[in-house]
Amino acid sequence: MTQETAVAAKKKLNPWLKFALELGPLLLFFVANAKYGIYAATGVLMAGVVVTLAVSWALTRHLPAMPVVTAALVLIFGSLTYFLHDETFIKLKVTILYTLFGAGLIGALYFGKLLLPIVFDMAIHIDDAGWRKLTIRWGLFFFALAGLNEVLRRVLTTDDWVNFKVFGILPLTLVFALTQAPLIMRHEIRPEDEDTEAHF
Repeated sequence: MTQETAVAAKKKLNPWLKFALELGPLLLFFVANAKYGIYAATGVLMAGVVVTLAVSWALTRHLPAMPVVTAALVLIFGSLTYFLHDETFIKLKVTILYTLFGAGLIGALYFGKLLLPIVFDMAIHIDDAGWRKLTIRWGLFFFALAGLNEVLRRVLTTDDWVNFKVFGILPLTLVFALTQAPLIMRHEIRPEDEDTEAHF
């Protein structure tokens, strides 16, 4: 069984439920910050990511790599923010998270490993050349997000930075993902292609 096949064989969350689980903690973070400030919001975000992982595990009996890494960093840097009363840590978490994602994807590719199917828990079927191109693009995109966060966390107020985190990063990511559709279509492996290969 190939790496991509193993990922696809796992039980999947409903796409809308998956989106809600990913967006829920961020929206709660935004609301809590507006009402009670960044430190209370950080505590809410920490609780939210734990609940999200618990729900995902209960429904699928596995945890995708990306949410696990995200949750771990939220808990580590959230704890530092909360107990040291220094909001720098929760802002820095975003930079470190996306730097790790970018370095992990491109670094693994250097050693001939494709982590993108695991990181995104994808069910798309593309050839290895497509995965390599997509990995480089996503790796560079993550580095760009890390750099953007580093600039904005230094120049924005905390409330404006929260707005960027909640309402800026997700739309940027969705737009970038949509721009990758032509590449995915060019490298897509269709069922008829797999059937043809099976006869040789």
